[in-house]
Amino acid sequence: MLVLRSSEHRVTVIDTSAGHVITTLPAQNVFELGFSPMGSFIITWQRPLKDDFGDAVKNLKVWSVLEGQKTGPEEAEHNVVGRFVQKSQTGWNLQYTYDERYCARVVTNEVQLYESGDLGNVWNKLRIEGVLDFAVSPGENHSIAVFVPERKGQPAAVKVYTVPEFSTPVSQKNFFKGDKVQLKWNQKGTELIVLAQTEVDKTGKSYYGETTLYLLSVNGGFDSRIDLDKDGPIHDVTWSPNSKEFGVVYGYMPAKTTLFDIRGQATHNFALGPRNTILFSPHGRFVLVAGFGNLAGKMDIYNLEKNYQKVCTIEASNASVCEWSPDGKHILTATTSPRLRVDNGVRIWHVGGGLMYNEDLQELYHVTWRPQSQTKHPHENLLHPVPTPHASALAYLGTVKTPSKSAGAYRPPGARGQVTPLAFKREDEGGVAYVSSGSLSLGIGVNGFGKPRKREVPGAEPVPDNGNGTAMGNVVDGDDQLSKAALKNKKKREAKKAKDAAEKVTGLAPAADNATPTATPSPSRSPERRDRKGHERNRSRGYVEPRPQSKQGQRDPRRSREQQGSKPLPGPKTNGVSSAQAASEPPPELTVTSPGSGGSPQDKKVRALLKKLRAIDDLKMRRAGGEKLEGTQVRKMDTEDEVRQELESLGWNE
Repeated sequence: MLVLRSSEHRVTVIDTSAGHVITTLPAQNVFELGFSPMGSFIITWQRPLKDDFGDAVKNLKVWSVLEGQKTGPEEAEHNVVGRFVQKSQTGWNLQYTYDERYCARVVTNEVQLYESGDLGNVWNKLRIEGVLDFAVSPGENHSIAVFVPERKGQPAAVKVYTVPEFSTPVSQKNFFKGDKVQLKWNQKGTELIVLAQTEVDKTGKSYYGETTLYLLSVNGGFDSRIDLDKDGPIHDVTWSPNSKEFGVVYGYMPAKTTLFDIRGQATHNFALGPRNTILFSPHGRFVLVAGFGNLAGKMDIYNLEKNYQKVCTIEASNASVCEWSPDGKHILTATTSPRLRVDNGVRIWHVGGGLMYNEDLQELYHVTWRPQSQTKHPHENLLHPVPTPHASALAYLGTVKTPSKSAGAYRPPGARGQVTPLAFKREDEGGVAYVSSGSLSLGIGVNGFGKPRKREVPGAEPVPDNGNGTAMGNVVDGDDQLSKAALKNKKKREAKKAKDAAEKVTGLAPAADNATPTATPSPSRSPERRDRKGHERNRSRGYVEPRPQSKQGQRDPRRSREQQGSKPLPGPKTNGVSSAQAASEPPPELTVTSPGSGGSPQDKKVRALLKKLRAIDDLKMRRAGGEKLEGTQVRKMDTEDEVRQELESLGWNE
């Protein structure tokens, strides 16, 4: 049993049965590495570089390494059987057939096939316009599945071809909502799972796109979409080695894990929990359901041969790699860089839950098991006897502190000793299932529960709630589309206009004795200009500046004329009416109304309808000017006749 270990200057192949180094590959800064299906080749990928002439360096190398061979740096370089330029780290590896007869890689608009012994010449090509991804079948029938994403309104497609007959696909599935896919064959190469994903979820339920699952057979006799009974994304899907069932982890956390048969029918459901990974053991006897990434790293092991009995739970925090060993007795977990720059290392666990091996490393990029045939590991009792742990595992376990009992979540004094509401419990703890609102911009309460949250305006006065999440207020017809801040400003403007109008009425009333006369607004100016900045702007040509009272010791020439019996001087006239006549006439009666607070409901309705007519006339002018209107604006213009009929029914005439 061999393990690959990559460091900054080399790749080391280690025999885990004896613990000695098989060989060393002089490859620096290797970021990706892997074995061929039978372990005859090792593939390494390094970062793309350019040489002194500006040409791309062939950073993808295929090495031929025989077990038991010990080579030096010069001799190992001669074991490179193929070199390629591979810029993208996504889909970097070559894909081999089960017998290592052929291997393939994807380039622009085609999939190139090579004979494994001759990687210098292209053996055959499968040319498909826009091909983005492919997967070689691991079964005895040499097949290739290719994926073409959506383009120019055409649906995405997954096509299956038989090597080397590339003229017509033997199976095909077309679908929308597929920007990228994961193609997963069963071990026999007879069935294919397609996990389609979009970059953006148009329903607004998820930030990470929308996922859909399809199942199709290689002979074209069956294809179906797998219906899942829990809302949320699909976290993981994988085949069982028996090629007759597969497992899916899906739904909002706590996620649901379900096993399906070869026709997409659910056969068993595991307990809900924070999980996002499912892996079957090589013989299909055990299944591992774990939660990695931003989850705690717990792994649940179930025995499928004993009625899905749970074997153990292993805690592997911060793990970024998890793989079964070829014999099905051990599980490899590792923390790698650059996902985590600290706590890098490798750990090997027994299927019964015990730690068998531990090694801490300064910087680890990748680690994997060497493939081996299942015939080398016959069926046996994998749980007993439990092997003796390595010294490194015992030393690590001696430094691990026993976890103390969790104090639980903080509870305020007023909530202590009470039952936790269902809204604050996960679904696997007895709480209510999470239901997405379908919109990422409108919150609806704690964890999706409770009443809809009303829109709050910072600094605005609180408005009472009417019980359905919307604010109550004195909103007239036509103002229901205004925000709270705009509605408040409008009310302020209306109140100021009403105040100004009241002051004008006060100015027209007869003055008291020894009171200063008030200003009379000029009829030549429009009410809008008079009301623009208050009553102080109302001084016009008809305004008479009051004379100051005479000082003591000075004679008023007007009074002296009256005493002498002379006629009084004529006062200023406005529109042919003297000020004396105007003063003798009673002031006109005025009625002050406010657009927002005065008038009957019928008047308010008329004003709202007139506002709609003005908006329709504006849209007509815009369309006449050549502007392209939206559908809602066109539908609004179509309501003109209805608005005019409603105005006539209210007694309004133009």
